[in-house]
Amino acid sequence: MTFRALVNEIHNAISVSLRNLDYPEQEFEISEPSRNEYGDLTCNVSFQLSKKIKKRPFDIANEIVEKQLKPYLNEKKNCSTFILAAEAHPAGYINFKANFEKLTESTLNEVLKNPNYGFYDFGKGKLVLIEHTSVNPNKSLHIGHIRNTVVGDAIYRIMKTTNHKTIVLNYVDDSGLQVADIVVGFRFAGFPPEPNDKSLKFDHYCGDQVYVKVNEMYETDPSLEEKRRFVLKEIEEGTSEIAKLASDITMRVLIEQLKTCWRIKTRYDLLNFESQIIHSKMWNTTFEILKERGILILEVRGKNSGCWVLRLDDEDDKVLVRTDGTTTYIAKDIPYAAWKLGIIEDPFSYYKFVDQWDGSALWATTLESNTNVHPKFNSADLALTVIDARQARLQRMISKVLSRISDENKRYHHLAYEAVTLSFETAKVFGLDIGDKKFLHMSGRKGIYINADYILDLLHAKAFEEAKHRNPDLPAESLNEIAEEVAVSAIRYNLIKHDLDKIVNFNLKESMSLEGDTGPYLQYAYARSQRILEKSDQYFYETKYKSSTEEAERSLLKEIAKFDMIMEESANTLDPKVVARYGYRLATAFNLFYEKAPVLKEKEKQIMHTRLAIVKAFGLTLKNTLDTLGITPLKKM
Repeated sequence: MTFRALVNEIHNAISVSLRNLDYPEQEFEISEPSRNEYGDLTCNVSFQLSKKIKKRPFDIANEIVEKQLKPYLNEKKNCSTFILAAEAHPAGYINFKANFEKLTESTLNEVLKNPNYGFYDFGKGKLVLIEHTSVNPNKSLHIGHIRNTVVGDAIYRIMKTTNHKTIVLNYVDDSGLQVADIVVGFRFAGFPPEPNDKSLKFDHYCGDQVYVKVNEMYETDPSLEEKRRFVLKEIEEGTSEIAKLASDITMRVLIEQLKTCWRIKTRYDLLNFESQIIHSKMWNTTFEILKERGILILEVRGKNSGCWVLRLDDEDDKVLVRTDGTTTYIAKDIPYAAWKLGIIEDPFSYYKFVDQWDGSALWATTLESNTNVHPKFNSADLALTVIDARQARLQRMISKVLSRISDENKRYHHLAYEAVTLSFETAKVFGLDIGDKKFLHMSGRKGIYINADYILDLLHAKAFEEAKHRNPDLPAESLNEIAEEVAVSAIRYNLIKHDLDKIVNFNLKESMSLEGDTGPYLQYAYARSQRILEKSDQYFYETKYKSSTEEAERSLLKEIAKFDMIMEESANTLDPKVVARYGYRLATAFNLFYEKAPVLKEKEKQIMHTRLAIVKAFGLTLKNTLDTLGITPLKKM
């Protein structure tokens, strides 16, 4: 039992008190007070009741404390209780102090005997599909794409940790306009099939050179626009030499994109190819359903004459099928969303695409029949789609369509996030002149962005020099391993810790700091804890621990005890920053404990053993926290 046991005991004691005092049933909150002198937890029940019974909050609080809680604690004095004392504050709150002898013993026994500490069963085995990354396969990933990837991966880890059956999808738009642009470049604009610089990754070549320059050429050569429309139609039909060229390019770019994603410790379960959605009967089935429900209309006048348009209440019409018969991408997204929820029949077979960095299999859809044994990939209890906030309208339309063809649209959820900009200092590092602007918005079409690989390489180089300075005797191989993990930590944590609805202004230098709210700071706190344990001659698992009155020790213990509640909150709100901010509070509490509460120099043996146990418990808790964020804990930095 951990901090949850204290909260539950307070909740039960308050509920019983209300019944005993003939107060009406009332919802209330138990939270941490703003100042330590108010105790460890506080309850607002008196304010909630005051509105109903027209009585001063303090009078209610005082009656509950004097007539119910104090007798309860006196009765429990010789029994097991997590509450040490309760007090009515003059403002009207009921403040509680924790029994740290009980909380220490309970928490340390729980953490030290359970390697999966904090893995709370919130999901009850429900199937959750999480789609993320889904970058068009015509370019490399930039730092904005990486926010999508690490947020999606963190959500996957959180849901898995809270006992959801998780399937991670990566949607490959291999039939869209951006793939057509690359084909135009290679087939009609004279770009060589391989970069002149043999060290250049193929996805970098396609995105940085071919895609950007072809879009510039459209403005001066209208014939290329005609070629683009021709290529797009050929790709959608899927049988020509042009379609095969598009497929070959897509696969090569996709593999390079996956290498970048694997580098930052991301993994997937299934690749869904858009071309197969088009060539399967999914769209045909959905097309007929939408017509039957009267929400897909053949427009006969105006600018959309001859197009099939989606018509929903309170939404502008949206073209799904153009006059030339080609479909827009929302026409592919709708059947895909219906497939996720099992609303339409699954037309796919599946084959093993590749083994990933963690040993797990990455599967891919195919329309060729086979008998491969594979996981269940659709009919989810909950389908989460991680796409940036600019897609909110289209995602809202998809949700409305699902509500019109099924009663289960609430199982479909758009997890939106805002864009990533580059700070002035970071743009300057990469030689981008942004004048007097404080940050830089990125644009793939205009070539204004920084590839994620380049940022990771620069972070790696900086981390290598820092690790070499701290560990001059370590071999280069070990320094490179440390540097890579620190680089991944810096970029992942920096993109997870923010509110999803806030723009992230990425600062290369700040993300690497060993001080403050950064991934390396958390890794350094973990390494510091492991050094303490290495220096101790022996480690005792005590059946009885002795808690001291040192405030820094108690603060750390409380943070350790909250981990399962943090995981529940994060899974409930679908917000990975909850875990990131907890990790920072946990590391900060440990560093204060390190300064204020001597461990190996503590003279009283039982307190020293207790503090060693707290250090051990902190390390295990922070390790599980970092695992959830996709960050590797390091014993040496």
